[in-house]
Order: sequence, then C-alpha cells, then structure tokens
Amino acid sequence: MSLQLESVVRQVGEVILGKERQIRLALACMLARGHLLIEDIPGVGKTTLAHALAITLGLQFQRIQFTSDLLPADILGVSVYDRDASTFRFHPGPIFAQLILADEINRATPKTQSALLEAMGEQQVTAEGETRALPEPFFVIATQNPSHQIGTFLLPESQLDRFLMRVELGYPDAQAERALLNGVDRRDLLPTLAPCMQPQDMVLLQREARKVHVSAALLDYLQALVDHSRSSPDYMNGLSPRASLALLNAARAWALMNDRSEVQPEDVQAILPSVVGHRLHPGRDHAPVAGSELGAELIAAVPIP
Repeated sequence: MSLQLESVVRQVGEVILGKERQIRLALACMLARGHLLIEDIPGVGKTTLAHALAITLGLQFQRIQFTSDLLPADILGVSVYDRDASTFRFHPGPIFAQLILADEINRATPKTQSALLEAMGEQQVTAEGETRALPEPFFVIATQNPSHQIGTFLLPESQLDRFLMRVELGYPDAQAERALLNGVDRRDLLPTLAPCMQPQDMVLLQREARKVHVSAALLDYLQALVDHSRSSPDYMNGLSPRASLALLNAARAWALMNDRSEVQPEDVQAILPSVVGHRLHPGRDHAPVAGSELGAELIAAVPIP
C-alpha cells in the first residue's frame, strides 16, 4: 500500500522539486478526507502542484480562477430554460469534479467564497432548491496570496476551518532552483505524467486510513495538546473539537503513509503544525509569529505521556 503512495510522491516530486514534505502533507490531507489551503507568494508552484496531483491520482480536475467578479453560480452551476423540453435544465458548474483547484481564493468576495462552504463540509451543493451530491473522492485545493497583497479579501474563520491543513511551499533551495533553471518548464512536464492510481484506489485508501488503530495513550497525548491550547495564555483561542478530529484523522493518514497500523506520537507531531497553524492565533502577550511556529511551540510545551 505504501509503495503505491510512494510512486505518487516520487512522480509529483519530479515536477515540484525539493518539496517532498509538502507533497506528503497534501497526500495525507486527502487520505484524511480533508481539504488543503496553500498560502504563498505567486510563482512558487502552487497551481502546478495541484495539477500534478490530479493527474498522478487519476482524478477529474477543474480549476476555478477566483476573481472579484466571480459569482456563486459560476461555481455551483445554473438552470437554463430548454425550449424543446419546455423545462429548466440544470447545468453543473466546475464544482462537480473530484479535485477542485480554487486558485487565488482570497481574490473573490466573501459571498463567493462562501459558495464552497457546503461543498467542503457536506460533499454536496444546494442549487436551484435541489441538493446534489458531489463525486467521490472530492478534494479542494485552494491557493491564497498573502493578505497584504492588493485586491485580496481575508478568508473568514468559518472558511479557514473547512481546510484540514494549510501549507506553504516557500522558495526552493539552491540545488532545486538550479535544476529548475537548467531544466524544462515545469508546466511542460504535466502532459507527460501518467496516473499512478485510480479514483477508487484513493477511496479505498481513505477507508483504510480510518481503520488505523489509535491507543488510549495516544488519545491522552492528543487531548493534552488540545487542552494546553485552550488553557495557555499564548493562544487567543484554543483548538475546537473539529480541530481535535482533524488532528486525529491526519495522524491516521500519516501513519498509513508510513506503513504503520497504529498511530504514534511522531505522527501527531508531523502533521500538527499544518493542521493547527491556521486555527491558532497568538495571545495578547505573545510576540507575533507564524501559525506553523505556534504549532511547534505547542508540541514543545506538551510532553508525550
């Protein structure tokens, strides 16, 4: 099973150079049936990563470019009158795909951003008064530019909470950037990729991830982390029960990817900064730091039972 996932990591890593950890986190997020937010400056490969994952996993792919004039109907779909049938016929929007790239999601208005809420939370959409199921698996990768850039709208906390993980790609190291400069355009490699898996394989792996054993001692550790976030003055708000479940599901997925049948503390520690970084905010007396650093501080503050 891990060999199948390793082939995915290896192929995507040939396109996105020097970012193996981020690729593994994206896969773990999908195995945990979550959604991924990639926040970084333009030009570091956010869109290319999403496209490479879709091809490698054999998933139906749709890209939605979020702009200030994008409407909810542009995402969900719209009913058009069919003269021949004398009735309205629903035309599904791009949301009806297995992997959605919501590109530059924070350039759209909050009303349009909220059109994704039901889809991400319930794996269904309600349009024209009718509820329609989305395909399985269903995975949203959203890219976001830093909030200080012109023309961006901050994602509300309810929208941020729908993302199981948030990751940053960052600049490539010197070796990876030299390979980029000497090689072909990474986007030109996308048509050469072949699927390493089929959609039903991912569904089966998601079910296997839910079966990974979690001991009582591990749950004690996870609860200790959550309790510390709620009681410590270092954080403005503690982690919610939804965040606790996100930690558990992501740790199970990470253990599965490492071919373990039981979650270990190091699995929780590996995924925690990406799961809690967009959910924790520094307390009043805490120096401003990035969310991932808050996650690292939380790990350091809570000993393993």
